[in-house]
Amino acid sequence: MLPSEKLAIAAHLHVLLRRKTGRVTDTEWMASNADYAAEIVRFAKASAQKDGHADLAEWAARLEGAMTATPPTAPLAKRLFSAAEPAQTGAPAAPGEAALAQGNAPSRYIRGIR
Repeated sequence: MLPSEKLAIAAHLHVLLRRKTGRVTDTEWMASNADYAAEIVRFAKASAQKDGHADLAEWAARLEGAMTATPPTAPLAKRLFSAAEPAQTGAPAAPGEAALAQGNAPSRYIRGIR
């Protein structure tokens, strides 16, 4: 689930909690911290059961589902850098790329500003 979707759910739950229980929450922290989100879900479900607010329980369940969604397996930096690497297609390398791969400086600029 996208971070923006988690934030939207957290914001909706924040508004419901503020209107129905008077509780003020931090939406950004709720969307990014699983422990804080779990505590808000627990509070929202307890308040929903005690006061009979079905919509509060529904949005608490949505946040719980969003926070337990499977996170990406690789860290973001690794995913970004692996996407930026050229694909190994077996095509011949440009002149000087072999020298760069071995750590040697090429005799002239390759793909750079002169």
